[in-house]
Amino acid sequence: MAVAAVKGRRETMTAPEILAWLERRGSRRNREGMARYAIVAPKAFGVSVADLRGLGKKLGRDQPLAEALWKTGWYEARMLAAFVADPARLTPAQMDRWTRDFDNWAICDTLCFHLYDRSPHAWRKIAQWSRRREEFVKRAAFALLASVALHDKTGPDAPFVKALALVERAAPDERNFVKKGVSWALRGIGRRNAALHGPAVAVARRLAASDAPAARWVGKDALRELTSAAVVRRLKRR
Repeated sequence: MAVAAVKGRRETMTAPEILAWLERRGSRRNREGMARYAIVAPKAFGVSVADLRGLGKKLGRDQPLAEALWKTGWYEARMLAAFVADPARLTPAQMDRWTRDFDNWAICDTLCFHLYDRSPHAWRKIAQWSRRREEFVKRAAFALLASVALHDKTGPDAPFVKALALVERAAPDERNFVKKGVSWALRGIGRRNAALHGPAVAVARRLAASDAPAARWVGKDALRELTSAAVVRRLKRR
């Protein structure tokens, strides 16, 4: 049975104990709030993200516990897995398994933003998932690309330039969560530094002139941010 030590205390929490903790803190109001933001989850207690992050900090990184939480199928347990899983111990196969389970944008983005982007397999998965048909697997490719663009402060520019081709290829996808993920990735690359800003804006302009409605939306959405005075000033200061 997976067990996590709570920092600063002797007590431990197993996956069943964590589920009981989540159930006590869940509320109908939070579940209704999830629905308003198009977060569809068949098993949800209605626990705030702030509570999940707080518990995650107490538990610390614990890969066996993360795996046990994921297997429960509960939305909040899987969100918590993003905060307690060890990115260094994630295998490509496990990332694929978890990503195939994604059923809403929130679980997709949380794992990409707080876990997957720290994995040594991140770039490989960006390339692989960008070619997948499943809506949230494909979104994961671009949510992960956006997350790496924001969090990897020292990586070279070349992989991001190459990734612009993935953005351009996926932009015509009409599905709402995919096209929003593609825009997020394009904007993330363009905001990264001045050297990437120009190539990203060039892609956004091509997309904005596309005959494909989704590609036009992505291009215009990205251009609004990338050509804004705030972004241009920030890049000049860098």
